[in-house]
Amino acid sequence: MSGAAKRAIVAGLRWTSLRLRLVVVFAVVALTAAVSASGIAYWLNREAVLTRVQDSALESFRKDMQGRAAALPVGPSREELADAARQMAGGQEGYGVLLLGDAASGTPVTGSSDPLLYTLDRVPGALQEAVNRRQETGSGNAAEYHLYWQRTELGGEPYLVGGSRIVGGGPTGYVFKSLEQERDDLNTLAWSLGIATTLALVGSALLAQAAATTVLRPVRRLGEAARRLGEGKLDTRLRVSGTDELAELARTFNRTAESLEKKVADMSAREESSRRFVADMSHELRTPLTALTAVTEVLEDEVDSLDPMIAPAVTLVVSETRRLGDLVENLMEVTRFDAGTAKVVLDTVDVADQVTACIDARAWLDAVELDAERGIMARLDPRRLDVILANLIGNALKHGGSPVRVSVRLVEGAGLVIEVRDHGPGIPADVLPHVFDRFYKASASRPRSEGSGLGLSIAMENALAHGGTITAANSPDGDGAVFVLRLPQDASAPKEDYSGEDGVDGEETPSTGTGADAGGSTAGESGSAPADGRDEAPGEGSTR
Repeated sequence: MSGAAKRAIVAGLRWTSLRLRLVVVFAVVALTAAVSASGIAYWLNREAVLTRVQDSALESFRKDMQGRAAALPVGPSREELADAARQMAGGQEGYGVLLLGDAASGTPVTGSSDPLLYTLDRVPGALQEAVNRRQETGSGNAAEYHLYWQRTELGGEPYLVGGSRIVGGGPTGYVFKSLEQERDDLNTLAWSLGIATTLALVGSALLAQAAATTVLRPVRRLGEAARRLGEGKLDTRLRVSGTDELAELARTFNRTAESLEKKVADMSAREESSRRFVADMSHELRTPLTALTAVTEVLEDEVDSLDPMIAPAVTLVVSETRRLGDLVENLMEVTRFDAGTAKVVLDTVDVADQVTACIDARAWLDAVELDAERGIMARLDPRRLDVILANLIGNALKHGGSPVRVSVRLVEGAGLVIEVRDHGPGIPADVLPHVFDRFYKASASRPRSEGSGLGLSIAMENALAHGGTITAANSPDGDGAVFVLRLPQDASAPKEDYSGEDGVDGEETPSTGTGADAGGSTAGESGSAPADGRDEAPGEGSTR
């Protein structure tokens, strides 16, 4: 038996299984009903059988006592009592009579139909006492002595023992009627009722199984449809048949799925329209921005010779034009990620050389401490790695201040780990979960800042494109923020989960898997990071 089949059987036997509970409930109800019916039937039959035998035996004994025993002479002998007892028993198997009287000499004598089996010692003492008890006669009681009976066991066999005495000094008689045949009949009846109860229990279990299958099949289909709907297959529908509650539930599911599909289609259309608008707008802005950039570069070269009143405005125009160009390039990169067209071009590189080149290109050598061994080789996209490092290091310099420490290590089970630590005030707790969000502003009172708010989100997208991730947290000692980039050593290998703890000193990975965008500055703009000591580190598509 396969593992899947075993798991299916175990799942079907769990108490939480609705099928099992239905079968158990059906079985309990059927067992209770069958046992109750069988018990009542057995009790009624038992009383009817025993009462019939008892009445027949006692009535016959009464007539014999009134006829044969009463006709005995006064002071009968032992032989006369024995003959009368045998005549009263009539030779019936399991039926005997014992007579007691006083002889002419006054001595007690007994006569039995079977002296070895039916003796006075076998008559219960309570019955003897009741038979010999003289009753007061009156309007409600015409006889001094009554007929009494008792069911007992003699030699391990069930017997009915009855007794009475003749009024006026006649003999006392006891009758013994074996109930063995009735016991056997009742045992047979009990076995029959037990078998019927068992069959009823089995039948109820089969009926419960059939009922559970009938009920659970639509429920299972509904669960499977809900699972497919959760997987994004919004065209999933249930076939509806019947008019019961389950059919109405299926109709409700279909209406819900149809409404959800329509809403998701509308949202997707709006999202696609917005994405296309951003892409088109970014593309259309590149042409005028190219001209503006050329003009601003000329103005920047001539700023020292301009009127002191005009120079600040020219400087502002140059800065804002450059910022606008970076924003357009970042927007285009974001649209490429959203459209799934961003490609990773892998190459085997020395990670320490790549980090050094990124820092040197942006003139950060004096502000960054690098702890990286040469010879750590990784198969990555060098250009995208440069974008990630530029944003992380620039963000730390802007918001945390120098010195910024960058360490590179290869951790077993965690791949390539690059840690960027600053010494700023840290990241506010309410900012931490949102630092990788696009256009997130930590301070609502300062919606405009030097960055575009896309730098860290682009860095995260580039890390995810490699199969890695970026996390951030405050340093345990309270001295600044820590960004940790985790990448597989070979991005072309099967993807692993690099979001867990990797033993980097001082890191506290937040449960959200996101990190800080700035080391706790008041500006707190997500993704803003200076480049070349004066502007934001560019996203992919605007490398320098």
